[in-house]
Amino acid sequence: MKKQNPIAVKILVILLAIGLVIASVLFLAQRGEEKEWGNKYNEIIEVEDSDNGEKDSSSKKDTDKEELEDIPIKSHPIVASARNQIGVTVEYDPSYVVLDYPLGDVSIKKGTCTDVVIRALRDAYSMDLQVLVHEDMKNAFSEYPNKWGLQGPDKNIDHRRVLNLKTYFDRKGYSVNTTNNPDNYLPGDIVTCRIPGNLPHIMIVSDKKTERGVPFIIHNIGAGTKEEDRLFEFRITGHYRIKDLE
Repeated sequence: MKKQNPIAVKILVILLAIGLVIASVLFLAQRGEEKEWGNKYNEIIEVEDSDNGEKDSSSKKDTDKEELEDIPIKSHPIVASARNQIGVTVEYDPSYVVLDYPLGDVSIKKGTCTDVVIRALRDAYSMDLQVLVHEDMKNAFSEYPNKWGLQGPDKNIDHRRVLNLKTYFDRKGYSVNTTNNPDNYLPGDIVTCRIPGNLPHIMIVSDKKTERGVPFIIHNIGAGTKEEDRLFEFRITGHYRIKDLE
């Protein structure tokens, strides 16, 4: 048997050792890259989930904030009562109707601008304008407009006429200054005006405002009870605040 060269054996062992070291280094490097990529992947997923969570949370907070700004925590009683008519009173009908007395009313599905006010004050303060106007007209009929040729009060219709409500509010001292400053119009205030055709109209000031700070109004101008940005659209003829019931 031929004797192996000890120098050659040593060289071979050294080469094998170097090869093992290189292989180990390469293996560890590859594992390190995979681990690093895995960590980065997890970080990406976590960041995306976090971003989505923050966006969803932020979006929800913004939505909640807008809802809180649009809908007051507690509305003025007159405003709340008027707003409850939206979607319920869906028609405008000025027809003469024989009513019960007291607390008479036409069908809640219909009515006029005055019926919005009548129902709101009745629900908010148990203030029955049918009785109040009728009794006041019996005592001071000549103080009220004589536009309809009547010889005496009519409990079925008198309180459903804007000019009569305006007169009653004036006589009770509910009148406040009429201005073009939106800050002077408070939730629950009642405003009379003239719409095209020189027709009298009546509205309730809402607690909802435009971006410019102008209050919305709640009224029935032809298509049921609505809440709209129309306070200064028409020429205002009266501004009233039910002060003694607040």
